Amino acid sequence: QVQLVESGGGLVQAGDSLRLSCTASGRTFSTRAMGWFRQAPGKEREFVADISRSGGNTYYVDSVKGRFTISRDNAKNTVYLQMNSLKPEDTAVYYCAAARSVYVRVKDHADVGSWGQGTQVTVSS
Repeated sequence: QVQLVESGGGLVQAGDSLRLSCTASGRTFSTRAMGWFRQAPGKEREFVADISRSGGNTYYVDSVKGRFTISRDNAKNTVYLQMNSLKPEDTAVYYCAAARSVYVRVKDHADVGSWGQGTQVTVSS
């Protein structure tokens, strides 16, 4: 099981940008798909984006398409979430997640083997 640590959250205004980072421990990072989830106050944790183990394929929830970009640097054991044109509805705790095995992408909670601790993103209007 990989250990994940997020950073980069903060308080921003609508229309601004943030880049979240998630750094993983261990040597198996490059063998796992990675994803980002978020959880707003009073709501369930939802899928945001994921990226295949080599970075060649990405997938996004409709609400962030065209605004968010997930990427990874396997040499640095790091996955990123670039968030542009932020909206108040993007306010949430953002969690990075590693796939539970080499064979799955990260599209749902059941796909996750490891979670980061979360980083708060607050977008004011």
